[in-house]
Amino acid sequence: MSGVKKYKMDMCHGPLFSKIVRLAVPLAMANALALMFHAADLMVLGHFASADAMAAVGAAPAFTTLMLNLFWGIGSGVNVLVARYTGAKDKLHLEKTIHTAILFAIAGGIVLAVAGCFITKPVLRMMEVPEGIFDKACLYLWIWCLGSPFMILYSFGSAILRAVGDTKRPLIYMSIAGVVNVLLNLFFVTVCKMDVAGVAIATKISNALSAILVLAALARSKEDYQFFWKKLTFYFPVFKEMLRIGIPAGVQGALFSLSNMIIQGTINSFGSDAIAGSTAALSLEGIVHAGATAFALAAMSFAGQNHGGRQYKRIMKSIYICLACSCCVMVIGGGIILLFHTQFLSIYNPDPEVIKWGTIRLFCQLTFYPLLAIMEVENSALRGLGHSFWPMIITLMGACVFRVIWVFTIFPHYKTMSNLMISYPVSWLLICIVNGILLIWVCRRMLIRASKRQFDVLTVK
Repeated sequence: MSGVKKYKMDMCHGPLFSKIVRLAVPLAMANALALMFHAADLMVLGHFASADAMAAVGAAPAFTTLMLNLFWGIGSGVNVLVARYTGAKDKLHLEKTIHTAILFAIAGGIVLAVAGCFITKPVLRMMEVPEGIFDKACLYLWIWCLGSPFMILYSFGSAILRAVGDTKRPLIYMSIAGVVNVLLNLFFVTVCKMDVAGVAIATKISNALSAILVLAALARSKEDYQFFWKKLTFYFPVFKEMLRIGIPAGVQGALFSLSNMIIQGTINSFGSDAIAGSTAALSLEGIVHAGATAFALAAMSFAGQNHGGRQYKRIMKSIYICLACSCCVMVIGGGIILLFHTQFLSIYNPDPEVIKWGTIRLFCQLTFYPLLAIMEVENSALRGLGHSFWPMIITLMGACVFRVIWVFTIFPHYKTMSNLMISYPVSWLLICIVNGILLIWVCRRMLIRASKRQFDVLTVK
């Protein structure tokens, strides 16, 4: 066995629980480290720069997530196809998927970088970012946009590795990039006095490093998923299937982010302290969410590989395991954060007023985080089975439309942070119920078709 082959995982055979945990744990750690890029920005600014600098960076996540979500959704389409062709042992389509995905990541990243720089100011105006932090927020986002191609390349490359069962190397690469990010943050902010520009440049250098490392891993591989620069081209039938699965997921994420931007605009109206407190709380929520997301992505990869290998009962079992593990992570992680919320928030910013706003958000969100865990696993499992359209519609209605209605109808009668934040768990509950019904229907139909196919084979014999 080659040194590279040890990273690959056969998800169609063997014990499920241990393999799911083995896939998800490095992925959770990598997700948390990715979030720490942004957290490191906030911590350094919170302690070595002004509150306005931290608030300027805090005004960015809703916009940056909106910009990236479409590409992350298409990345999920890459993950599903690579997993499916790996499970089916279809080397030709696997090779076509990988090279189409990388070429699209490069082209799409360049388009995103250019478009993002042009729309930054109008979007920040729409979000009602305070004038005192507006210029700093613009500068941060311009630098972020210019480095976005590296983020997309890393996202697509790690999606390929994750689909074949390799989450260890992305973790290693993210760890290396994370250390570089923290060191550069401290250098640019404390030594060069660059505040917002410094943390943005540090993060983008780290993103570039992680992208280079993951592409090098694909190029050095001797497995069926090896990447060759000379084979870069669009294979349109594969690209079309990638978009069929990925576009609804991306649109879903983008609309999700759009509703979050509207909510962020409302948070901005409370002032800089509220923005900084909410930003710190959001970062802590993200660390807990990273663990649950790992099991949701594991559900997608296991569903994809086992769907390709026609191991339908394993799909059902893997979904149950991922649901249980994801909920446990949310309960344990969220409980720890809530128990020591003051200490955690003070890491970002010791200002009592900032901590007060962050505390309100944390208790409204983390108390109900198991609902988010269920929602994430249901969505990912449906995508892994090739169903992206209806989860998009359900999320559009349950989260985006519902939250916007809440902001413009319920919130004006009681203008508090807690009233604004409670719209999230209510929307999670609605989506969980409807997506759960859809997932049960899809799985039952899949099992019925498999039984019929088996009966037809026996009849022919």
